Amino acid sequence: MKLEVKNLSKKFNSTIAVDNISFIIEKNKTLGLLGPNGCGKTTSIGMMLGLITPTSGQIFIDGIPLDAINRIKLLRFMNFASPYIELPKKLTVKQNLEVYARLYGVKKFNQRIDEMVLDLNLHNFLNKKTGELSSGQKNRVALAKSLINKPKLLFLDEPTASLDPDVGDFVREYIENYKKKNELTILLASHNMNEVKRLCNKVIMMKQGSIVDSGTCDELIKKHGRKNLEDTFLKIARSDNEME
Repeated sequence: MKLEVKNLSKKFNSTIAVDNISFIIEKNKTLGLLGPNGCGKTTSIGMMLGLITPTSGQIFIDGIPLDAINRIKLLRFMNFASPYIELPKKLTVKQNLEVYARLYGVKKFNQRIDEMVLDLNLHNFLNKKTGELSSGQKNRVALAKSLINKPKLLFLDEPTASLDPDVGDFVREYIENYKKKNELTILLASHNMNEVKRLCNKVIMMKQGSIVDSGTCDELIKKHGRKNLEDTFLKIARSDNEME
């Protein structure tokens, strides 16, 4: 699915959280959404998921506006994962996956759960309560939940945050392989620059609610005269000017 954001803004009282941003993610591409904490990334994702009502601007998915009329129909094709949003802690992993499969109207949901359990190696803790899991286990369950409905548009908010290198690499490799086999457009918000360079076709940089730069990783590195994406990110984040 193609995602198009046009002049999107969100104001909370006197605070402008997102300030007139516009961008496009072409079908089957992955866009990295970068920026320091508090720059508006999570608010932007919330609006694209239909969870937060924009103050102004529009969001289109395959040319269809994400509004009150089309929201439910479009959400069937979307999903998200974030380590900062807990799944119900007192439910087991299997119960959580079943609840979300039912919410998304997944047909033959037991078969789909079995597929996700096998793919993400959830066997050993399938019947444990989600609140008792380690960070790495929780992230894998969150990823399983985000793919339970075979979404066409996926939002990933720091999917490997707080993970050890081995588990983080497992998650990144799984996302890569899943995307090769399935039709999937991804918006990835991350502070891991190696992850962004590995997974993303293009990135946009946000600062103080605005998009201050965009391009491929190599284009931005060259433009800002830095050796890698992390140094480029730091230059932009610390700059007093929005553009150089």
